[in-house]
Amino acid sequence: MLTTEHQAKYRSDYRAPAFTIETVELTFHLHEKQTRVINSMRIQRQTPGAFELDGEQLKLVRIELDGSPLTPDDYQLTATGLILDGVPDSFLLTIETEIDPASNTALEGLYKSDGAFCTQCEAEGFRRITYYLDRPDVLAVFTTTIIADKARYPYLLSNGNRVGQGEGENGQHWITWHDPFPKPAYLFALVAGDFDVHKDTFKTVSGRTIDLHIFVDRGNLERARYAMTALQNSMRWDEQRFGLEYDLDIYMIVAVDFFNMGAMENKGLNIFNSRYVLADQQTATDQDFLAVESVIGHEYFHNWTGNRITCRDWFQLSLKEGLTVFRDQEFSSDLGSRAVNRIQDIRIIRSHQFNEDASPMAHPIRPDKVIEMNNFYTVTVYNKGAEVIRMLHTLLGEEGFQRGMRRYVECHDGQAVTCEDFVAAMEQANNRDFSLFRRWYSQAGTPMVSVRSEFNSATGQVTLSLQQQTPATAGQTDKHPVHIPLLLSAYDKEGQPLTLQTDSGSLTRHESGSYLLELTDAEQTFVLTGLSEAPVFSLLENFSAPVRLNYHQPLSELLVLLAHAEAEVTRWEAAQSIYLQLLKEAITSNQDICLTDELIAALKRLARADIDPALRALALSPPTAEELAEHYPAEIPVTAIAAACRQLKQAIATALQHDFKALYENYCQSDYELSGTAIAARSLCNLSLYYLCLAAPDQYSKQLVQHFRGANNMTDQQAALQTAVHLNLPCKQELLSAFGQQWQDEPLVLDKWFAVQASSPYEASVEQVSELQGHRRFTLTNPNRVYSLLATFSRNLVGFHHPDGTGYKLIGNVIAQLNSTNPQVASRLLTPFTQWRRFDSSRQKLMRHELERLQQLPDLAADLAEKIESSLEP
Repeated sequence: MLTTEHQAKYRSDYRAPAFTIETVELTFHLHEKQTRVINSMRIQRQTPGAFELDGEQLKLVRIELDGSPLTPDDYQLTATGLILDGVPDSFLLTIETEIDPASNTALEGLYKSDGAFCTQCEAEGFRRITYYLDRPDVLAVFTTTIIADKARYPYLLSNGNRVGQGEGENGQHWITWHDPFPKPAYLFALVAGDFDVHKDTFKTVSGRTIDLHIFVDRGNLERARYAMTALQNSMRWDEQRFGLEYDLDIYMIVAVDFFNMGAMENKGLNIFNSRYVLADQQTATDQDFLAVESVIGHEYFHNWTGNRITCRDWFQLSLKEGLTVFRDQEFSSDLGSRAVNRIQDIRIIRSHQFNEDASPMAHPIRPDKVIEMNNFYTVTVYNKGAEVIRMLHTLLGEEGFQRGMRRYVECHDGQAVTCEDFVAAMEQANNRDFSLFRRWYSQAGTPMVSVRSEFNSATGQVTLSLQQQTPATAGQTDKHPVHIPLLLSAYDKEGQPLTLQTDSGSLTRHESGSYLLELTDAEQTFVLTGLSEAPVFSLLENFSAPVRLNYHQPLSELLVLLAHAEAEVTRWEAAQSIYLQLLKEAITSNQDICLTDELIAALKRLARADIDPALRALALSPPTAEELAEHYPAEIPVTAIAAACRQLKQAIATALQHDFKALYENYCQSDYELSGTAIAARSLCNLSLYYLCLAAPDQYSKQLVQHFRGANNMTDQQAALQTAVHLNLPCKQELLSAFGQQWQDEPLVLDKWFAVQASSPYEASVEQVSELQGHRRFTLTNPNRVYSLLATFSRNLVGFHHPDGTGYKLIGNVIAQLNSTNPQVASRLLTPFTQWRRFDSSRQKLMRHELERLQQLPDLAADLAEKIESSLEP
């Protein structure tokens, strides 16, 4: 059973705060072990009730109420806060606390990141800095003064605009920042350190000049230039697409190495994991560059969707995260390849979010219950939340969606609101009723949409019969129909697009070019008329809803879509459907995969097609073993999946060897460019070399070494290394040694070296990972190291699920260590164990044993306790 400190909270129990904080004046006297924080708050009563402040791991020095000191008899200290009785309706409260940043290994609150002070306050970290009403619906105007040694910490940063600075005694200096926009405490930020600074400006649409500063560790200035360009592009795009302009005089980004998450949108002072800021040709892959652009955009877009309008409570987290993920996805799509970006988003939902929906931790995008809030920073809240926003965009169109956004901003600027407020704004601006659509916010699980198509040649009609059903999830057994936008297109057998109509007239085309059907009942039928032959349907185009589609199409129809579909995403979907059929049939029949002449011809046409090289690379890549495992709700056949995936890739490599040779020669570049065209070319070039080494390792291993040695960019170098390791080529050790030696002093690059080995699809990888834990550059104190080696390994279907359980024990031991130092990272490592019931009985027993062992840890952190208990519940 959960201990008292791990008790659940429920959304239904929400009550508005009895007090609000109008202004906050913070003074920080920074010291590695004894930082003093003086917090003066102007407080106003809202309703009757006790005055209770949140606080954890704080040393209380003094309290004053309206200038008068309080004695211990005047207040009550608890392990989680401070209670004052008999306070007036309006008063000034000053609290001085002492904290120890150097010992803060959990990286929440104020901590040291190498030589710099840094904060992370979302979700509930501010209570580790000072006593406060640490909840998102308490918005206050902050003024922050930071005092520190000038030589060691020349830069003292906080939210807002700088309003004062000066010199102090004994080599100290001070700077004061004022943020005029009321904000909750989770958006507070402080950084103090010695940095290189990349400076630029941005002129807003209204003519204001904004100072832009990116702070990085000394020596990394050149690697911040791309991030600055991405920031300027983000600001420009948000003005042009959403009409939203930045509001402060300065925008700052700080890159730190020790950070649990990717980045944090603190008002005007974003703190980033350095992996999402630092990027150049030699040390960052193309995917790294794209991730920097996406995350820079995401945190900037939060300025309006998260900061100016924030969450009423943490159950509403998807209000800001789902919406902002949608916005950063659209940003990346507008600046790059829309199809390629959409495919990557779809893969995340199918491989990670569907997995979460099938686990004991399944939850709606707006959860009803929470024990540890950090556990709900999930792909469900973020990525499924974004898909829910995308469905609204699909139903309303761009113009209608933007009307709703304008209404949302006009009505709620400066407020802490709910998901309901957002949907209501969309309804009011478009005169729509989304009562049924709201179920997406409250219902967990992945709906299954089953489709049956019947063609009547006598009448020229096709009857589409659709059914939707959502399986039971933890705590939710009764499911109801949801509002599903279903985009579709149709083709004849020659691949010519068909016009679809009903008895009442032509179907209205969606602005995407597809037709739109709206599925709102458990069962619905649509009759399409005027057809001379049975059409080849493309259903759920552009993945128009986060659902599983049960619609069997023969190979002949999939080949039509692969060759002729107008939507690029549909062509990729067709290829994946073909691969899935081959893989699942091979596993079921326990037979080898054999490609038919017809399929080989189709794949060769795809390889030679005049379409985006990046799209071709994606379409020529079958599902990974991890992606294929998601198609097995129980008794996941680990060994058979791995074997089938290897066989399919081998068959493609052998059948298309000459085509891959031509592609490699055509698309490998001598000069480096960072452009969409060049990125697409590199993706197809490196995939081709992978297949060539798979088809003829003796012939192409030498070419691979040359590709590695001659690489003038990290994309090509890492791709060559990964090919050598994942195909277990004789040159593997040579390239591993060379890469490790070259980049031993570049932590972000060395992370790639760890991850390549941890993802190796062989059972022996467990021994390799165990050995790498002893590497002199590996440490459990840095989340990036943990994620690159251990989190990567925990997602390795073959290695982690070694039949003797050594993979489980390895990760379990690390989780036990992190429980007392960084429980947030430990909880993320635990996630694969929550799926233990989906494996064979032997693996189930071994995984359950690890969960039970971890459950017995003394002082088990709430992050872990919640997940373990949910996983072990009958």
